[in-house]
Amino acid sequence: MPDDEPPLSPLRPRASTALIVLAVLAVGYTLWAAQAVILPILLAVFFALIGNPIIRALQRLLIPRALGALLVLMGGVAGTGLLANQLIEPAAEWARQVPRELREFAPRLRAMTKPVQAANEAAADIARATESGDAQPVQVVRTEANEPFKTLTATPRMIAAVLAVVLLTFFFMVFGENLQRNALALLPTRQQKRVTVDILNSIEREISRYVLTISVINFTVGMALAGILYLLEVPLAEALLWGTMAAVLNYAPYVGPMIGIVIMLLMGFVAFDDPWKSLLPAGIYLGLHTLEGQIITPIVLGRQMRLSPLVLILALMLFGWLWGITGLLLAVPLLVCVKIVLARIEGMEGWARLLE
Repeated sequence: MPDDEPPLSPLRPRASTALIVLAVLAVGYTLWAAQAVILPILLAVFFALIGNPIIRALQRLLIPRALGALLVLMGGVAGTGLLANQLIEPAAEWARQVPRELREFAPRLRAMTKPVQAANEAAADIARATESGDAQPVQVVRTEANEPFKTLTATPRMIAAVLAVVLLTFFFMVFGENLQRNALALLPTRQQKRVTVDILNSIEREISRYVLTISVINFTVGMALAGILYLLEVPLAEALLWGTMAAVLNYAPYVGPMIGIVIMLLMGFVAFDDPWKSLLPAGIYLGLHTLEGQIITPIVLGRQMRLSPLVLILALMLFGWLWGITGLLLAVPLLVCVKIVLARIEGMEGWARLLE
Protein backbone atom coordinates (compact mmCIF):
# COMPACT_ATOMS: atom_id res chain seq x y z
CA MET A 1 0.00 0.00 0.00
CA PRO A 2 1.59 3.32 -1.05
CA ASP A 3 2.44 5.81 1.70
CA ASP A 4 0.74 8.77 -0.02
CA GLU A 5 -2.75 7.25 0.13
CA PRO A 6 -4.91 8.49 3.00
CA PRO A 7 -5.86 5.94 5.62
CA LEU A 8 -9.31 4.44 5.32
CA SER A 9 -11.81 5.81 7.83
CA PRO A 10 -13.40 3.21 10.06
CA LEU A 11 -16.88 2.14 9.08
CA ARG A 12 -19.64 3.46 11.32
CA PRO A 13 -21.76 0.72 12.85
CA ARG A 14 -25.28 0.51 11.44
CA ALA A 15 -28.30 -0.99 13.10
CA SER A 16 -29.55 -4.15 11.45
CA THR A 17 -32.96 -4.28 9.81
CA ALA A 18 -34.14 -6.87 12.31
CA LEU A 19 -33.18 -4.59 15.19
CA ILE A 20 -35.07 -1.66 13.66
CA VAL A 21 -38.17 -3.83 13.12
CA LEU A 22 -38.00 -5.09 16.70
CA ALA A 23 -37.66 -1.52 18.00
CA VAL A 24 -40.69 -0.37 15.99
CA LEU A 25 -42.75 -3.33 17.22
CA ALA A 26 -41.68 -2.62 20.81
CA VAL A 27 -42.70 1.03 20.53
CA GLY A 28 -46.05 0.08 18.96
CA TYR A 29 -46.76 -2.49 21.66
CA THR A 30 -45.84 0.03 24.35
CA LEU A 31 -48.20 2.63 22.86
CA TRP A 32 -51.00 0.06 22.80
CA ALA A 33 -50.35 -1.47 26.22
CA ALA A 34 -49.89 1.89 27.99
CA GLN A 35 -52.86 3.64 26.38
CA ALA A 36 -54.59 4.00 29.75
CA VAL A 37 -51.74 6.32 30.75
CA ILE A 38 -50.80 7.84 27.38
CA LEU A 39 -54.28 8.83 26.17
CA PRO A 40 -55.21 11.03 29.19
CA ILE A 41 -51.88 12.84 28.84
CA LEU A 42 -52.33 13.39 25.09
CA LEU A 43 -55.92 14.56 25.54
CA ALA A 44 -54.82 16.95 28.29
CA VAL A 45 -52.08 18.38 26.08
CA PHE A 46 -54.61 18.70 23.24
CA PHE A 47 -57.08 20.63 25.41
CA ALA A 48 -54.29 22.75 26.90
CA LEU A 49 -53.17 23.74 23.42
CA ILE A 50 -56.72 24.82 22.63
CA GLY A 51 -56.88 26.93 25.80
CA ASN A 52 -53.41 28.51 25.70
CA PRO A 53 -54.27 31.28 23.18
CA ILE A 54 -57.33 32.19 25.28
CA ILE A 55 -55.22 32.23 28.46
CA ARG A 56 -52.67 34.53 26.80
CA ALA A 57 -55.47 36.90 25.83
CA LEU A 58 -56.68 36.91 29.45
CA GLN A 59 -53.13 37.58 30.65
CA ARG A 60 -53.06 40.69 28.47
CA LEU A 61 -56.11 41.79 30.46
CA LEU A 62 -54.00 41.44 33.66
CA ILE A 63 -55.69 38.18 34.71
CA PRO A 64 -53.20 35.77 36.34
CA ARG A 65 -52.41 32.64 34.40
CA ALA A 66 -53.75 30.27 37.08
CA LEU A 67 -57.04 32.15 37.30
CA GLY A 68 -57.30 32.34 33.51
CA ALA A 69 -56.65 28.59 33.21
CA LEU A 70 -59.30 27.91 35.84
CA LEU A 71 -61.82 30.12 34.02
CA VAL A 72 -61.10 28.48 30.65
CA LEU A 73 -61.30 24.98 32.12
CA MET A 74 -64.51 25.67 34.04
CA GLY A 75 -66.04 27.23 30.94
CA GLY A 76 -65.11 24.23 28.84
CA VAL A 77 -66.42 21.73 31.40
CA ALA A 78 -69.63 23.69 31.91
CA GLY A 79 -70.21 24.02 28.17
CA THR A 80 -69.58 20.33 27.62
CA GLY A 81 -71.92 19.42 30.47
CA LEU A 82 -74.72 21.66 29.17
CA LEU A 83 -74.30 20.29 25.65
CA ALA A 84 -74.28 16.70 26.90
CA ASN A 85 -77.43 17.39 28.93
CA GLN A 86 -79.14 18.68 25.80
CA LEU A 87 -78.00 15.75 23.67
CA ILE A 88 -78.69 12.79 25.98
CA GLU A 89 -82.45 12.84 25.55
CA PRO A 90 -82.55 13.15 21.71
CA ALA A 91 -79.80 10.53 21.38
CA ALA A 92 -81.75 8.07 23.54
CA GLU A 93 -85.00 8.87 21.71
CA TRP A 94 -83.34 8.40 18.34
CA ALA A 95 -81.85 5.08 19.46
CA ARG A 96 -85.34 3.90 20.47
CA GLN A 97 -86.91 5.20 17.28
CA VAL A 98 -84.48 3.67 14.79
CA PRO A 99 -85.53 -0.01 15.20
CA ARG A 100 -89.22 0.88 14.83
CA GLU A 101 -88.59 3.00 11.75
CA LEU A 102 -86.38 0.35 10.21
CA ARG A 103 -89.13 -2.25 10.74
CA GLU A 104 -91.54 0.02 8.88
CA PHE A 105 -88.96 0.52 6.17
CA ALA A 106 -88.33 -3.23 5.90
CA PRO A 107 -91.34 -4.05 3.62
CA ARG A 108 -90.12 -1.58 1.01
CA LEU A 109 -86.62 -2.93 1.29
CA ARG A 110 -87.87 -6.51 0.92
CA ALA A 111 -89.80 -5.55 -2.21
CA MET A 112 -86.62 -4.08 -3.70
CA THR A 113 -84.58 -7.18 -2.86
CA LYS A 114 -87.26 -9.78 -3.68
CA PRO A 115 -85.33 -11.39 -6.57
CA VAL A 116 -82.27 -11.83 -4.40
CA GLN A 117 -84.36 -13.35 -1.61
CA ALA A 118 -85.97 -15.80 -4.04
CA ALA A 119 -82.53 -16.93 -5.21
CA ASN A 120 -81.37 -17.35 -1.61
CA GLU A 121 -84.45 -19.42 -0.71
CA ALA A 122 -83.91 -21.67 -3.73
CA ALA A 123 -80.29 -22.20 -2.72
CA ALA A 124 -81.38 -22.98 0.84
CA ASP A 125 -83.92 -25.56 -0.42
CA ILE A 126 -81.21 -27.27 -2.46
CA ALA A 127 -78.86 -27.29 0.53
CA ARG A 128 -81.54 -28.81 2.79
CA ALA A 129 -82.32 -31.46 0.20
CA THR A 130 -78.70 -32.60 0.11
CA GLU A 131 -78.36 -32.76 3.90
CA SER A 132 -79.04 -35.88 5.90
CA GLY A 133 -82.47 -36.04 7.44
CA ASP A 134 -81.11 -37.40 10.72
CA ALA A 135 -78.86 -34.46 11.46
CA GLN A 136 -80.34 -32.10 13.96
CA PRO A 137 -79.00 -28.59 14.45
CA VAL A 138 -77.43 -27.97 17.80
CA GLN A 139 -78.15 -24.62 19.34
CA VAL A 140 -75.59 -23.23 21.76
CA VAL A 141 -76.71 -20.58 24.18
CA ARG A 142 -73.99 -18.51 25.76
CA THR A 143 -74.53 -16.47 28.84
CA GLU A 144 -72.36 -13.81 30.33
CA ALA A 145 -72.70 -14.08 34.08
CA ASN A 146 -70.44 -11.23 35.00
CA GLU A 147 -71.87 -8.57 32.67
CA PRO A 148 -73.28 -6.41 35.54
CA PHE A 149 -69.92 -6.56 37.28
CA LYS A 150 -68.19 -5.38 34.11
CA THR A 151 -70.50 -2.38 33.97
CA LEU A 152 -69.92 -1.60 37.64
CA THR A 153 -66.15 -1.73 37.21
CA ALA A 154 -66.12 0.20 33.91
CA THR A 155 -68.03 3.22 35.23
CA PRO A 156 -65.52 4.22 37.96
CA ARG A 157 -62.68 3.78 35.50
CA MET A 158 -64.35 6.12 33.02
CA ILE A 159 -65.00 8.71 35.73
CA ALA A 160 -61.38 8.44 36.90
CA ALA A 161 -60.14 8.88 33.33
CA VAL A 162 -62.27 12.01 32.83
CA LEU A 163 -61.06 13.50 36.12
CA ALA A 164 -57.46 12.70 35.18
CA VAL A 165 -57.85 14.53 31.86
CA VAL A 166 -59.39 17.57 33.58
CA LEU A 167 -56.66 17.78 36.24
CA LEU A 168 -53.84 17.21 33.76
CA THR A 169 -55.26 19.88 31.46
CA PHE A 170 -55.28 22.40 34.31
CA PHE A 171 -51.70 21.55 35.33
CA PHE A 172 -50.46 21.76 31.72
CA MET A 173 -52.11 25.16 31.35
CA VAL A 174 -50.69 26.54 34.59
CA PHE A 175 -47.31 24.84 35.02
CA GLY A 176 -46.39 24.06 31.41
CA GLU A 177 -44.26 27.18 31.07
CA ASN A 178 -42.46 26.55 34.38
CA LEU A 179 -41.70 22.99 33.37
CA GLN A 180 -40.30 24.24 30.07
CA ARG A 181 -38.21 26.87 31.84
CA ASN A 182 -36.75 24.34 34.27
CA ALA A 183 -35.90 22.00 31.44
CA LEU A 184 -34.11 24.80 29.57
CA ALA A 185 -32.01 25.50 32.66
CA LEU A 186 -30.31 22.16 32.11
CA LEU A 187 -28.72 23.37 28.85
CA PRO A 188 -25.05 24.37 29.27
CA THR A 189 -24.71 27.57 27.20
CA ARG A 190 -26.78 30.73 26.86
CA GLN A 191 -26.76 30.43 23.07
CA GLN A 192 -28.32 26.97 23.23
CA LYS A 193 -30.92 28.22 25.67
CA ARG A 194 -31.88 31.16 23.46
CA VAL A 195 -32.16 29.03 20.31
CA THR A 196 -34.13 26.34 22.12
CA VAL A 197 -36.51 28.91 23.61
CA ASP A 198 -37.17 30.39 20.16
CA ILE A 199 -37.86 26.95 18.70
CA LEU A 200 -40.14 25.84 21.55
CA ASN A 201 -42.09 29.11 21.55
CA SER A 202 -42.60 28.91 17.80
CA ILE A 203 -43.70 25.28 17.97
CA GLU A 204 -46.08 25.87 20.87
CA ARG A 205 -47.55 29.01 19.28
CA GLU A 206 -48.12 27.39 15.87
CA ILE A 207 -49.57 24.18 17.28
CA SER A 208 -51.90 26.14 19.58
CA ARG A 209 -53.04 28.28 16.67
CA TYR A 210 -53.64 25.21 14.52
CA VAL A 211 -55.58 23.28 17.17
CA LEU A 212 -57.72 26.29 18.10
CA THR A 213 -58.35 27.20 14.45
CA ILE A 214 -59.36 23.70 13.40
CA SER A 215 -61.61 23.46 16.46
CA VAL A 216 -63.36 26.71 15.52
CA ILE A 217 -63.77 25.50 11.92
CA ASN A 218 -65.22 22.16 13.05
CA PHE A 219 -67.58 23.93 15.48
CA THR A 220 -68.75 26.21 12.66
CA VAL A 221 -69.39 23.26 10.36
CA GLY A 222 -71.35 21.47 13.07
CA MET A 223 -73.49 24.50 13.92
CA ALA A 224 -74.14 25.17 10.21
CA LEU A 225 -75.37 21.60 9.77
CA ALA A 226 -77.54 21.91 12.88
CA GLY A 227 -79.02 25.19 11.62
CA ILE A 228 -79.86 23.76 8.19
CA LEU A 229 -81.42 20.65 9.72
CA TYR A 230 -83.50 22.89 11.99
CA LEU A 231 -84.74 24.75 8.91
CA LEU A 232 -85.75 21.34 7.50
CA GLU A 233 -88.09 20.98 10.52
CA VAL A 234 -85.80 18.69 12.48
CA PRO A 235 -86.28 19.31 16.25
CA LEU A 236 -83.68 21.65 17.72
CA ALA A 237 -82.25 19.15 20.22
CA GLU A 238 -81.87 16.50 17.52
CA ALA A 239 -80.34 19.02 15.11
CA LEU A 240 -77.77 19.92 17.78
CA LEU A 241 -77.03 16.21 18.19
CA TRP A 242 -76.16 15.80 14.50
CA GLY A 243 -74.24 19.07 14.43
CA THR A 244 -72.11 17.95 17.38
CA MET A 245 -71.51 14.62 15.67
CA ALA A 246 -70.34 16.39 12.51
CA ALA A 247 -67.99 18.65 14.49
CA VAL A 248 -66.38 15.71 16.31
CA LEU A 249 -66.09 13.50 13.22
CA ASN A 250 -64.44 16.33 11.30
CA TYR A 251 -61.28 15.88 13.40
CA ALA A 252 -60.72 12.60 11.50
CA PRO A 253 -60.38 13.50 7.78
CA TYR A 254 -61.82 11.10 5.19
CA VAL A 255 -62.85 8.48 7.75
CA GLY A 256 -64.99 10.83 9.86
CA PRO A 257 -66.97 12.34 6.95
CA MET A 258 -67.58 8.87 5.49
CA ILE A 259 -69.07 7.73 8.80
CA GLY A 260 -71.05 10.98 8.98
CA ILE A 261 -72.56 10.51 5.52
CA VAL A 262 -73.74 6.98 6.41
CA ILE A 263 -75.29 8.26 9.65
CA MET A 264 -76.96 11.15 7.83
CA LEU A 265 -78.43 8.73 5.29
CA LEU A 266 -79.87 6.63 8.09
CA MET A 267 -81.16 9.74 9.86
CA GLY A 268 -82.81 10.98 6.67
CA PHE A 269 -84.69 7.73 6.07
CA VAL A 270 -85.84 7.72 9.69
CA ALA A 271 -86.87 11.39 9.87
CA PHE A 272 -88.52 11.91 6.46
CA ASP A 273 -91.06 9.88 4.49
CA ASP A 274 -90.26 11.41 1.10
CA PRO A 275 -87.38 9.41 -0.49
CA TRP A 276 -85.83 12.49 -2.11
CA LYS A 277 -86.08 14.53 1.09
CA SER A 278 -84.46 11.64 2.93
CA LEU A 279 -81.29 12.20 0.92
CA LEU A 280 -81.09 15.90 1.83
CA PRO A 281 -79.23 15.54 5.19
CA ALA A 282 -76.47 13.44 3.63
CA GLY A 283 -76.22 15.80 0.65
CA ILE A 284 -76.03 18.87 2.90
CA TYR A 285 -73.39 17.23 5.08
CA LEU A 286 -71.33 16.30 2.02
CA GLY A 287 -71.61 19.85 0.64
CA LEU A 288 -70.54 21.44 3.92
CA HIS A 289 -67.59 19.08 4.27
CA THR A 290 -66.48 19.74 0.68
CA LEU A 291 -66.70 23.51 1.21
CA GLU A 292 -64.73 23.28 4.45
CA GLY A 293 -62.09 20.83 3.26
CA GLN A 294 -61.41 22.30 -0.17
CA ILE A 295 -61.83 26.05 0.39
CA ILE A 296 -62.13 27.25 4.00
CA THR A 297 -59.43 25.20 5.75
CA PRO A 298 -56.73 25.68 3.05
CA ILE A 299 -57.34 29.45 3.01
CA VAL A 300 -57.33 29.81 6.81
CA LEU A 301 -54.40 27.52 7.61
CA GLY A 302 -52.39 27.96 4.44
CA ARG A 303 -50.01 25.50 2.79
CA GLN A 304 -47.80 25.15 5.86
CA MET A 305 -50.36 22.99 7.63
CA ARG A 306 -51.34 20.85 4.65
CA LEU A 307 -50.66 17.12 4.87
CA SER A 308 -50.43 14.37 2.31
CA PRO A 309 -53.71 12.42 1.96
CA LEU A 310 -51.75 9.15 1.86
CA VAL A 311 -49.89 10.02 5.07
CA LEU A 312 -53.20 11.05 6.66
CA ILE A 313 -54.85 7.73 5.80
CA LEU A 314 -51.86 5.78 7.13
CA ALA A 315 -51.86 7.82 10.35
CA LEU A 316 -55.61 7.31 10.81
CA MET A 317 -55.22 3.56 10.29
CA LEU A 318 -52.30 3.34 12.71
CA PHE A 319 -53.71 5.45 15.54
CA GLY A 320 -57.22 4.06 15.05
CA TRP A 321 -55.83 0.54 15.40
CA LEU A 322 -53.82 1.50 18.48
CA TRP A 323 -56.33 3.66 20.38
CA GLY A 324 -59.72 3.30 18.69
CA ILE A 325 -61.98 6.34 18.35
CA THR A 326 -59.67 8.49 20.47
CA GLY A 327 -56.78 7.62 18.17
CA LEU A 328 -58.78 8.71 15.13
CA LEU A 329 -59.47 12.08 16.74
CA LEU A 330 -55.85 12.61 17.81
CA ALA A 331 -54.16 11.35 14.63
CA VAL A 332 -54.21 14.62 12.68
CA PRO A 333 -53.12 16.93 15.56
CA LEU A 334 -50.28 14.53 16.38
CA LEU A 335 -49.22 14.43 12.73
CA VAL A 336 -49.27 18.23 12.53
CA CYS A 337 -47.16 18.41 15.70
CA VAL A 338 -44.59 16.03 14.18
CA LYS A 339 -44.47 18.06 10.97
CA ILE A 340 -43.94 21.37 12.81
CA VAL A 341 -41.20 19.90 15.00
CA LEU A 342 -39.41 18.39 11.99
CA ALA A 343 -39.62 21.67 10.09
CA ARG A 344 -37.97 23.53 12.99
CA ILE A 345 -35.06 21.11 13.50
CA GLU A 346 -32.04 21.72 11.30
CA GLY A 347 -31.43 18.83 8.92
CA MET A 348 -34.96 17.40 9.28
CA GLU A 349 -36.74 19.75 6.87
CA GLY A 350 -36.84 17.04 4.19
CA TRP A 351 -38.88 14.78 6.45
CA ALA A 352 -41.34 17.63 7.05
CA ARG A 353 -41.74 18.12 3.28
CA LEU A 354 -42.34 14.37 2.98
CA LEU A 355 -45.51 14.77 5.02
CA GLU A 356 -46.93 17.50 2.74
